[in-house]
Amino acid sequence: MRSPLTTAAWSHIGAVSRDGSETSLHHASRDARVAHGRDTAHDARQRIRADRQSHWDLLCVVDDDGRLIGTLSAPELLALPDDAVLSAHVRRDRPSVASSLDQEHTASVALHHAVSALPVVDAEGRVVGVVGAQKLMDILRREHVEDLHRLAGISRETAQARQALEAPPLRRARHRLPWLIFGLVGSALATFVMSRFEASLAALPALAFFVPGLVYMADAIGTQSEAIAVRGLSLSRISLARLIGSELRTGLLIGCVLSALAFLAVWAVFGQPRLAGAVALALAAASVVASAIGLTLPWLLSRLGTDPAYGSGPLATIVQDVLSLLIYFGCVHALVLS
Repeated sequence: MRSPLTTAAWSHIGAVSRDGSETSLHHASRDARVAHGRDTAHDARQRIRADRQSHWDLLCVVDDDGRLIGTLSAPELLALPDDAVLSAHVRRDRPSVASSLDQEHTASVALHHAVSALPVVDAEGRVVGVVGAQKLMDILRREHVEDLHRLAGISRETAQARQALEAPPLRRARHRLPWLIFGLVGSALATFVMSRFEASLAALPALAFFVPGLVYMADAIGTQSEAIAVRGLSLSRISLARLIGSELRTGLLIGCVLSALAFLAVWAVFGQPRLAGAVALALAAASVVASAIGLTLPWLLSRLGTDPAYGSGPLATIVQDVLSLLIYFGCVHALVLS
């Protein structure tokens, strides 16, 4: 009843662990239960009862060559008559994963198909193990914590960073300070941009009133998009193009609603429709740009061979802030000071 796991396959697991890779094979349980397609339900149940290891996630049904035919869960196996041949009742529609598949995508497959365990197969389709519910939960937790650290800009000492909340203050400062120093340099850049529009601010001091609100809204929208990107690219099977298109439309819709509210408020308080129009237009444009940056910057940097953490936190914030300021003063010059 044990899985026909080859020595080579489990030697490869050791190599995977030493290399630091995170694949489905690395998480596959050697205690997978395997039965032949011609076995009866009675035979399978008897062998499971005789096994000292009572816990199991999935029964894998295979052919003469050990290739996966399908699977049965414990309730499904118990419900079969004693003389039922497994090949006639096996579930063939459930997914399996390749032994080389990344653990993130393994968890994504399980979530997409709403299953609590996945058989792992080699290149020839032979069963080499099962990733059970406990392992899937562990993968999801690890990936969730890692994604949170990416959002915080933590890219080094990954194993220690997973305990960042319990880490000593010195280690926490070491993880965070480099990115905050980068943010300080970026804030100097934003100040320089503001200084280039000193004449505009002197001509109409009310322009300065809207800068904090505009920058904050762009940062907030960008942060939401970044969180969606981390979650979507990690655990969703939606294509990147579809994810970007959907998020850009969402950013445009959010920007239109916010800009309409801002237009009415600015016009009511300052009595200047052109100023209100400039603020509203800048807010709408900044919302779309912030959505695009928050969603695509981590992915783009990853494609360029840079740690995706560089696209989170300080870098995305500074890019959004500088572009928001340029958009805002561009709209002001076009609609108010022209």
